Amino acid sequence: MQGLVLQLTRIGFLLLLWLFVFAVIRTLRADIATAGGMRIPRYSGGSDKRRRGSGRGTARYLVVTHGALANTRIGLGQQPVLIGRADDSTLVLTDDYASERHARLSRRGDDWYVEDLGSTNGTYLDRSKVTTAVKVPLNTPIRIGKTVIELRP
Repeated sequence: MQGLVLQLTRIGFLLLLWLFVFAVIRTLRADIATAGGMRIPRYSGGSDKRRRGSGRGTARYLVVTHGALANTRIGLGQQPVLIGRADDSTLVLTDDYASERHARLSRRGDDWYVEDLGSTNGTYLDRSKVTTAVKVPLNTPIRIGKTVIELRP
């Protein structure tokens, strides 16, 4: 009788082990399919030239200047721009130092404001840590982890 119980225990353990392996494979496949570019903004081309101006004018684009998505350009409208690792973010970052919902850029009149959404590593506007909603001048770097973005006319 003990031999039968031992064999059933071994078979049960192997069954649980294989179920775990299949669950891991299914999760990895879903992650790879999600990272396949479905939510990554379009590549705009061009080079990473910094243009420093007076900061006047209205921002029309959000440009990634450094990081994994360098040279990515997103057209700005009236809607806020959510930045983070979450799949439903406007700018989906593949940066380990970014939070799921890291920061938000929102428009108020002709000006854009950045606010940190309680991220772990913080959001920085030109070397200053963002603690409240702060007005973002044109061509001023916003750092989120290893990613740097700027508003451009």
